[in-house]
Amino acid sequence: MKGLADKPSYTIELLEGGVTLEDVIDGHICEQTLVEKSAFVVGDLGAIMQQHVCWQNVVPQLQPYYPVKCNSSPAVIEVLASLGLGFVCTNKAEVSLVLEHGVPPENIILSGVCKQLAHIKHAAKNNIQHLVCENEAELTKISRLHPNAKLLLQLSTKAQAAETSMVFGFSLKSCRHLLEAAKELGVQVVGVTFQIPSTCQDLQEAYTHALSDARCVFDMGADLGFDMNILDIGGGFTGSEFQLKQVESAVRPLLDAYFSPLSGVQVLAQPGSFYVAPAFSLVVNVIDKKVVTSQWDGLAPSENNEDTEFLYHMNEGVYGPFSRKLLGNTIAAPSAHKHVLNAEEAVYPSSLWGPSLDQLDCVVERCLLPELSVGDWLLFSNMGACGLEELSSSQLPIYYTVSTCDWYEMQEAGVALDSAMKNFSMVQYSV
Repeated sequence: MKGLADKPSYTIELLEGGVTLEDVIDGHICEQTLVEKSAFVVGDLGAIMQQHVCWQNVVPQLQPYYPVKCNSSPAVIEVLASLGLGFVCTNKAEVSLVLEHGVPPENIILSGVCKQLAHIKHAAKNNIQHLVCENEAELTKISRLHPNAKLLLQLSTKAQAAETSMVFGFSLKSCRHLLEAAKELGVQVVGVTFQIPSTCQDLQEAYTHALSDARCVFDMGADLGFDMNILDIGGGFTGSEFQLKQVESAVRPLLDAYFSPLSGVQVLAQPGSFYVAPAFSLVVNVIDKKVVTSQWDGLAPSENNEDTEFLYHMNEGVYGPFSRKLLGNTIAAPSAHKHVLNAEEAVYPSSLWGPSLDQLDCVVERCLLPELSVGDWLLFSNMGACGLEELSSSQLPIYYTVSTCDWYEMQEAGVALDSAMKNFSMVQYSV
């Protein structure tokens, strides 16, 4: 049974009787083997629920606001909306998508750098009051087009500056001037937002600097008469429970010191990849194979294959679902479908390329894989944060699944097909 790819209604394949996600992937590979051998995506909605439970257990003090740009699949939006998450949108289209799924305006934040005038007007028209402001020019636009807005000031951080060549937001030194300008323009400022990258090596130092700076901004805002009541600590959550616990360990004592529960400050966070990355897997087909006789530094090939490496072409590349590779992101090495390695089996240095002959179309520069044949399948896990607009533009089919166990847990959390998830229909998966 095939699910539909990002249409107004979705078919969920219900996995019963010990049927696993691997069984679903096997079944759809068999279907594709009989036809055109297209790549496809499998979305496990239960994984989103599992991540939500993990979030609630580890960081219950942080209210999750999902950044729509991370994965704008309507199916994802519908599930997260039904679980009661807030949403961070960067443009008019994202705002409209979230509103269409019944999210109340007070649970939406309009973020994004250098907002277009039309986006600010659209927010005002739809009573979306919370906007992020990162500089005085943005403040002037908002005061003119959305005078009733409630602003979160974008605070730049040392950790963010170390990761990017272009830093957005205001420094602690300039915040007093921005607050005074907002006061003069009659615009409300209600809080602060900042970002710590997920690649940050010293979380304790990064959050210590950011939260102490945020506390200073809160105090300056209060001195000017603003009701400062929202703190957004941004994203930077990878999807790993271990990393989430590291963040919690760094943040909890600082929040207790600077923004205690008695202060009445609402503390938000933006878990994007955390919720959706583990929920989607991309399955691609090997369409070409070349043998190259050279050896890469840094890899340790098995015995008797020192001079052998393979170059494989897949039926999808950087101009499709792997487009984030063009932005400098690393694509993790895939696993070979139906291939369980044993200690004696040789693995070879391999590179994975898309179907074009473009030199930029290299998905994975180097990894170790068993020898593959044309027609074999590769499984890329944790693909939920790549942005399903790339998958949809390639018209890849997306099959949504959920196990009976996860579905019961979703229902206990208040998710129901006849209300919150009205665009879904459930069918039993048949092997």
